[in-house]
Amino acid sequence: VRIITVLSIGSLLFTSSMLMNVQFGLMTGIGTIDRLKKKASGSVADSTEEPIPLKDVFGIGHYISWLFPIDPLFEDYDRVMGFSTPQRLLREEMKDDPTRVYTPSGLSKDMLSI
Repeated sequence: VRIITVLSIGSLLFTSSMLMNVQFGLMTGIGTIDRLKKKASGSVADSTEEPIPLKDVFGIGHYISWLFPIDPLFEDYDRVMGFSTPQRLLREEMKDDPTRVYTPSGLSKDMLSI
């Protein structure tokens, strides 16, 4: 019984420290590694990060979807992820100029007709 009690208390302390770490990261907008780097370089006071909006973590779907392991929907996927895939850039380019037709090789129909 004592071993289970010690393990339970240790698990509770670990889980609560992880939850507090995530909450601190959301509130300050800076993660643990970045915070440690700034602390080591002495530039903690120069931080300009803003809190992270919950819609950037959970998406813009229904609140009930937060409980299920499904992909969230974001208003601007590229901004949230910090990068853009080539397929998405190609779709955006095609949306801007619908007269261009692209082939799987990456060459446009206009280039092939030259």
